[in-house]
Amino acid sequence: MDAKEQLMRGLFDAGCKADAAERIGALYENGSFEEVLHQMKKQRCELVEKMHESQRRVDCMDFLIRNQEKQMR
Repeated sequence: MDAKEQLMRGLFDAGCKADAAERIGALYENGSFEEVLHQMKKQRCELVEKMHESQRRVDCMDFLIRNQEKQMR
């Protein structure tokens, strides 16, 4: 497996959408390594934001559960 294939596999494993992964792969092939890093960092920021949104949802569910448990006492 060459370096681009490893990069593409890693991007997909990390949850990048196909269009973003293809764009990054094309930049890699063109030797635009600074832009590859920039795009990868953008993808990372999106993943972190999704993680935070999930955490907010979990926190909300925890709040609802605690309230329901209080009402049952």
